[in-house]
Amino acid sequence: MFRKLVSRNPDLARLVESGYAVAFDSNCLVVRDVPYLDRQGALQSGAIVAKLVFVDEEHVQQDDHQIYFAGGHPHQVDGSPILNLGGGETRIQLSSVCADVVVQRSFSNKPLPQGSFLDFYAKIESYVSVISGPAIERHPTATPLTYRVVETFEPDPIFKLQDTLTSRAQIGDLNTGFADETVAIIGLGGTGAYLLDLLVKTPVPNIRAFDGDTYHLHTAFRSPGRFATEELRTAKATVYGARYDNFRHGLTVEATYIDHDTAERLDGVTFAFVCVDKGSSRAGIFDALISRNIPFIDVGMGLNRKHGTIDGMLRATYYPVDEGATMRDRKLADLSDAADDIYRSNIQIGELNALNACLAVIRYKQIRGFYRDTEGHRHMLFGIDDLGLTGDAYDEN
Repeated sequence: MFRKLVSRNPDLARLVESGYAVAFDSNCLVVRDVPYLDRQGALQSGAIVAKLVFVDEEHVQQDDHQIYFAGGHPHQVDGSPILNLGGGETRIQLSSVCADVVVQRSFSNKPLPQGSFLDFYAKIESYVSVISGPAIERHPTATPLTYRVVETFEPDPIFKLQDTLTSRAQIGDLNTGFADETVAIIGLGGTGAYLLDLLVKTPVPNIRAFDGDTYHLHTAFRSPGRFATEELRTAKATVYGARYDNFRHGLTVEATYIDHDTAERLDGVTFAFVCVDKGSSRAGIFDALISRNIPFIDVGMGLNRKHGTIDGMLRATYYPVDEGATMRDRKLADLSDAADDIYRSNIQIGELNALNACLAVIRYKQIRGFYRDTEGHRHMLFGIDDLGLTGDAYDEN
């Protein structure tokens, strides 16, 4: 990333050429070796951190006029704090490659009269003059121009493009619950396709998706993303595998159904989503998952036109490892085929599929410690008529 950004952004290149100790971390510019005086007048060394906004994969621009600082508050030669540095104490997360840079505060010194810096070079120069000026005055040999190159390279094992979302949202610590996951999505119909679309953008290292069906025209109406005519009459596995190939590693999409004969494809899976609309298929999949001690979430819909307009429920049911058989025996999901299932026969509704997928993914992220969970729901129902969500935190005791 260092060479790419410096070669494509003249202001960053100018910082390096001038001698600043430039490095990059996720979506941040890091400038180490910034001298400053502490309260006692002793010479210290800090680091400036500035947010990068990626215009594309190679070009960046400023977030705003502010910076972050790793170090104490800089002082004047007489021991008084430098006053024209607004902001305050704060923290931001950097990756392990910048573990030595511990941000402690933010600074806001807006340039007047324009109110913004021309580029990153002007921004760093301005802040360094304010922060380091007293230190250089007292210690003439002190300099921020150390020509130290800190070129870190930590290839992303999951994503093929830079994950600026995690660093921008400061959620790196919350992603640890996905570190060892191999998630299966069984069925790539409407809800399964939206589940896949959501999960490929999470830091789950390995995703396995299974569907032996073909991509037809009606599929496009409840499938996220672009549509290409050449996808028609092609295996769903081929379509969805190609759709996300440039986005991430660790995704396999197989043109197969999961049943008794193919259940070994689930070996090594740590969590699963069941997205099938046929009760008998669901029953076999449940048996395979429960026998392998794999926790899973099953999704489904029950739709009707009793009142003329479409009504019904969306469902997301969680089957923990230690309660899988008990939850199955509660018969919260259909385990046999219904002849008059209108959902399978003639209704394709993308927004309901997407919402059902969202409910399942949010519940999964609660289970893995990403979202707060105060209820421990096992069984969730969303009513279309009143837009109401009810949950059941089942306790067999």
